[in-house]
Amino acid sequence: MRIADTVIHILTRLAQWGAGLAFAVLIVSVLIQVTGRLTGFAPVWTEELTRYALLYSVAFGAGLAFRSGDLVNVDVVCEYLPGRMPWLLRLLSAIATCAMAVYLLSHAWKYVSIGKMQTSPALGVRMDYIHFTVWLMLALLAVFAGLRVLGMLTGTEDGKPVKTEED
Repeated sequence: MRIADTVIHILTRLAQWGAGLAFAVLIVSVLIQVTGRLTGFAPVWTEELTRYALLYSVAFGAGLAFRSGDLVNVDVVCEYLPGRMPWLLRLLSAIATCAMAVYLLSHAWKYVSIGKMQTSPALGVRMDYIHFTVWLMLALLAVFAGLRVLGMLTGTEDGKPVKTEED
């Protein structure tokens, strides 16, 4: 296994674990909320925690969705073009995605830094921890798009979404 494959595997696993953990927190929070409503004691903080867990699951999942082709993949016309046009369009799409995400990273960091002065009403969490999800999503999207570009240019992949064993 090449070093690049190992790095991709580690990044993919970290994103999967992050998305899984965020989703587990979301499930527990919703269960507490539903149980609380049935018993007449619904803690307010569960709604906030659910919202934040959803943000983290999206942040970790965006790069994974790009990698697997589940994010947005309009290939109805693209894949039926002749010759190397489909490959070229996949390359340009990955480059544009990576470039846009990288460009937005500094702007997202400004948004994160604004949160240092705010706290959430129910949990009292500093909002920069919550706003960080925007930066994280862009960073992971840039990384996975960049890895696709690199793989296409080195010939180790064709730019088509990488499907997992479950697909």
